[in-house]
Amino acid sequence: MNERLIRLQEEIDAKELDAVLITKVPNVTYFSGFRGDSSALFIGKNFRKLITDGRYTEQAITQAKSFTLVEQTEGLYKKIVEEIKISGCKRIGFEGLTMTVAEHSYLKKELKGVEFKSIALDSLRQVKDAAEIANIRRACEIADDAFKKVLQVIKPGVREVEVAADLEYFMRRLGSEAAAFATIVASGWRGSFPHGTASDKTISAGELVTMDFGATFNGYCSDITRTVCIGKATADQRKIYNLVLDAQLYGLEVITAGKGGKEIDSAVRELLTAAGYGRFFVHGLGHGVGLEIHEEPRLSKLSKCEHLLLNMIVTDEPGIYIENFGGVRIEDTVLVTAGTAQPLTRSPKYLIEL
Repeated sequence: MNERLIRLQEEIDAKELDAVLITKVPNVTYFSGFRGDSSALFIGKNFRKLITDGRYTEQAITQAKSFTLVEQTEGLYKKIVEEIKISGCKRIGFEGLTMTVAEHSYLKKELKGVEFKSIALDSLRQVKDAAEIANIRRACEIADDAFKKVLQVIKPGVREVEVAADLEYFMRRLGSEAAAFATIVASGWRGSFPHGTASDKTISAGELVTMDFGATFNGYCSDITRTVCIGKATADQRKIYNLVLDAQLYGLEVITAGKGGKEIDSAVRELLTAAGYGRFFVHGLGHGVGLEIHEEPRLSKLSKCEHLLLNMIVTDEPGIYIENFGGVRIEDTVLVTAGTAQPLTRSPKYLIEL
């Protein structure tokens, strides 16, 4: 935690700020260890304060030991104003991409003479430390074990929502705190929906079924997608599956420290384009994973990441989605290394025919 706070202080100094106000929940957790909501951190060179309410007093004392606890009883932002006045700080960084217009307006109204500067802190979370990698690795193991179990459930006549419910149940029983995001189960024609969250549709023989799901462990997420076939796959289904698998395996080769997000996405996209299926790959190759399921860096056409760094964790998830046919996506959560990316999700990637 001290290393994180040192890097935060360097950011404060570089921007010539007196202090920073942190209100985005994942960043509150990252810099303090506190895992409650409706709270804020107020950090300057000589003070570190966690502002929360009575629901979290005992939890905050345990989790945020290097912070002074400030308990609010009349509203979070009213107490924030009080603490800023007490501090005497005149240049304060705030998370402009998270704070609402109403909250910002209130601070400006109540704190005349204080300059607020919007800053982005998410980039400080991109490179994972050993503890973070261990948490994500465990979240991946839980998801892998849940996948093994759910294969015994999927069969003709079962609804997508039942498969999603079983996946989430298995993950919770295995130690997940919650599903990392709304579980996707898309079968048959619905497989052409890249984000086809589970519906009441009944799974039928001969269909491909795509499952995109993740566990949460100590606040950290995992993300995995596997596509299976109900019965023996047709020649077209196997062809599409193998194209996506080749692209996903190639992604592991090109996701390496030093390469940019656009460069990596383009390399994998070119492989599918050369096979005649580039227009059916409609999203980016991957995204960062951590305290949030979608973080920087991005591996996409719009990526702002010029160079991946060692110990970043991203996804590798090419897919092909064809209307009236369905879709295939294969995804791993992977650790960026100096060479081939290391998959943290380890479920089989050969075509499973149930």
